[in-house]
Amino acid sequence: MIRVLLVDDQPLIRSGFRALLDLEDDIEVVAEATDGQEGLALVEELLPDVALIDIQMPLMDGIEATRRIAADPALAGVHVVMLTNYGMDEYVFDALRAGAAGFLVKDILPEDFLHAVRVAARGDALLAPAITRKLIDRYVTQPPPARIGSGLEELTSREREAVALAAHGLSNDEIADRLVISPATAKTHINRAMAKLHARDRAQLVVLAYESGLVTPRSCHERSQGTTSRTRQGV
Repeated sequence: MIRVLLVDDQPLIRSGFRALLDLEDDIEVVAEATDGQEGLALVEELLPDVALIDIQMPLMDGIEATRRIAADPALAGVHVVMLTNYGMDEYVFDALRAGAAGFLVKDILPEDFLHAVRVAARGDALLAPAITRKLIDRYVTQPPPARIGSGLEELTSREREAVALAAHGLSNDEIADRLVISPATAKTHINRAMAKLHARDRAQLVVLAYESGLVTPRSCHERSQGTTSRTRQGV
């Protein structure tokens, strides 16, 4: 059973999402919250598998709530998915850096919403091709300075290759095809890289790949033109 917490200050949004989730046999809504402070307290109390958190809320916004969840080792099993009305904007990058597993636009199709909850619950990132392209474009135009002490030196050559391909938007199966290894081995490389880089989840691993300099904006932008057509949501 996937246990979900809804955190949004709009009652209509909460009730709509809850109505969808309550119809599923494998999903249970354990609680609702109307602001970030209440949401954080419920996360700490209930330890849901997935916390769907609105970005903009009173008292504490979703990004700060996510940052606090990601910083608490006791909440490592909680996967945060941000909710937004606006799609790709500045908040999305802040949310990924804060530790969100991904984000959903509130006008998402019901079937895509349910799929996204299941993807997040199993610990995968919600990085659709459009998100990856926007992330690439952001770093092409405004490349960040390389992170100091990022831990890249601890990665094996195979792990670095796997992380770079993940940053291009490839799934584990596609990484396996590219490196001529099994999907299980590709997943192992990604998981070990996440542990070494202290990345909470795959989404944060992708952000680290850009910010550490492992993936250069130019090379990723060029290669993404040939890979985004093969990527899919929930890689």
